[in-house]
Formats: sequence, C-alpha cells, structure tokens
Amino acid sequence: MSRILVAYATMAGSTEEVAQAVGEEIASSGAQVDVLPISEDKDLESYDGVVVGGPMIMGWHREAMRFLRKNRDAFQRIPLAVFVMAMSLTQTSETGVEGVPVYLDEDLPKPPANEERLNFKERYARLESYLRPVIKATRPAKPVSIGVFGGRLEYGRLKWWAVLFVMLVIQAPAGDRRNWEAIRTWAAGLPAMMQTQSPKAGE
Repeated sequence: MSRILVAYATMAGSTEEVAQAVGEEIASSGAQVDVLPISEDKDLESYDGVVVGGPMIMGWHREAMRFLRKNRDAFQRIPLAVFVMAMSLTQTSETGVEGVPVYLDEDLPKPPANEERLNFKERYARLESYLRPVIKATRPAKPVSIGVFGGRLEYGRLKWWAVLFVMLVIQAPAGDRRNWEAIRTWAAGLPAMMQTQSPKAGE
C-alpha cells in the first residue's frame, strides 16, 4: 500500500478543509493518507508521494514555499503535487507553466478588461505570476501537477496586512469560491500521476 502525505498551510482554515477533501479522494484509491499541517515535522522518506497546498495572498503562503525549498532534494525521489487556492485569476491561454501541467478550476479565471493591455491587478493575477515562484522552489524537481482553485475569503479571519492587500490590490469580494467537484476531480487523478514518476533509488 502506498503512503501519501497531504501537507497544508492555511491563513484562516479553509485550506485545511480542502486538504482533507484531497486526502479523502486519494485514500479512496487504496492509499494510506496523512493530512497534516506543514508546521508538523515529517520524515518525507517514509512517503511514496507528497501533496502540498496553500492559499495565494501576497504570493503563495510563505510556510508552503519554505517547505518546498527545504525538501527540494527529496522531491527528486518522491513525486510531488501542489494545489493553490486563489480568489482572483486573469483568464489567459496558459495550460501549463514551465512544462508543469496545471489543472484549473474553470469557474475561477475572469477575462481582462483589455487583453492587449493588462492592468496591475490583472498582471499580478496571471497563472504564470502565481506559479513560477512555486515551481522555482522545487527545482530541479517539478510537480507532477498543480491544481489552482477558488478559495474562501472572510475578511474578519485575516490579519490586517492581508486584508489591506486583498482590498487594495486583489479587490476580491468576500465569499466562498471553492469548487469541490473540481478539487475532488483533480485529487482523484493524483495517485495515477504519481505512479508515472521514476521509482525511488534502490527499488
């Protein structure tokens, strides 16, 4: 039986709920799944695959980024998938970033006001802008897939600096944009994608 870790970072708790749903779908394939906050110490070598998730506010969650950098050597041997929760995404023709396939919640992207001249918010919220730093943090390894989904925004549960950023830059209304069908569909495909990776050394 394969063993998969779903590690998450969260701002106000909604990403934890997504991580639990991802874990449930992976477990339905017969894998043993641990769903844990990134802050907990883990021996990644005991896992056959790792999924890392976090929200996108002023860049991807810092704890999640640190986790990827810290374990980049391990990800050369252990398949990695990533999910990103966002409240805003500019619609483009991108289907992947730097060769990494992206599963996108179709309800999330919004077309720009002017395709030939994006404003600051629209440039910031491009798929490439969101994901390049994430992929860079895993080099030389690459995730087998990145899922990008709508998140949940509750101003009263965020720190003051995050509230200012979302109000002034992202300008996203509060609400729950999580598409559980899309999240579970992506997660259900992860066991097969992770099996396409090279076997661990010595196997």
